Amino acid sequence: MSVTSKASTIWNGSLFEGSGTVTFDSSHLGTYPVNWKARSEGSDNTTTPEELIAAAHASCFSMALSNGLAQNGTPATELKTDAAVAFTPGVGITGSHLTVRAQVPGLSEEAFLAIADDAKANCPVSKALGGVDITLDASLG
Repeated sequence: MSVTSKASTIWNGSLFEGSGTVTFDSSHLGTYPVNWKARSEGSDNTTTPEELIAAAHASCFSMALSNGLAQNGTPATELKTDAAVAFTPGVGITGSHLTVRAQVPGLSEEAFLAIADDAKANCPVSKALGGVDITLDASLG
């Protein structure tokens, strides 16, 4: 069964002076402001396409890692994953850096790193981001 997730944006004005909103249409979680200034300079109260990609990457990687650990017979009790997606104006998205700290009883650091590397390479969002550098900082504890 295929699932399609939907979001929409309303944009007003030019790229540099305009602004818009992005709405999570499938989940109805809300509508959030988006604009060029936040994207190119950062913001504490306006989202960006890169923040949305970071959320997708962190959650997708966590799901893939959770599955890999369970298939190994060593399910995690907790995974804390952060994703940082870099954007350079005039260049585009230049990379995604994943950081994961995991609680996995009975698993060696070496085995954990191998499973985490596989999750990084094979989660669907990592595959969709195949044109950018994806790095991983993974550890137990």
